[in-house]
Amino acid sequence: MASEESIRLLMVDDEEGYVNVIANRLARRGIDVTRTYSGSEAIQTLRGEEFDVALLDLKMEDMDGLEVLKVFKLMAPELQVVMITGHGSEEAAREGIAEGAFDYLTKPCELSELVEKIREAAAARKKMEP
Repeated sequence: MASEESIRLLMVDDEEGYVNVIANRLARRGIDVTRTYSGSEAIQTLRGEEFDVALLDLKMEDMDGLEVLKVFKLMAPELQVVMITGHGSEEAAREGIAEGAFDYLTKPCELSELVEKIREAAAARKKMEP
C-alpha cells in the first residue's frame, strides 16, 4: 500500500497536557501536528504556515473558539476546521458549522474517531485544490 501524504494539522487547545498527549498519538498515525495553546497563538501560526486541517477547541481562556474559527476562515478559506469541545455545547458547535467548520467532536472522543474525522476533513480540503 502506498504511503499517504502527511496531513498538516494545526491543533488549538488551551489544555496543554491534552494537546501534548493527543498530538503525540496523532503523530504516530502519520499526522504532522503543530501545537498551539491559545487562539491568538494559532492565528499567528496560521499567518506563517499552511495547514490542511485545524483541530479547534471551542472553549479557551483567551479567545472563544467561534471567534478563532471566523478569523481562520477569513485568513485561509480552504482550511478545514474540526471543532472539539469538552463542554458538550451542541449549540455552539452548530453555530460553528454555520460559520464554515467542517464538523465537530465532543471530548473525550475515541482516537480512532478523531483520526477518521481529521482524514475526512483533509480529503475535503484536497478536493478544493485546483
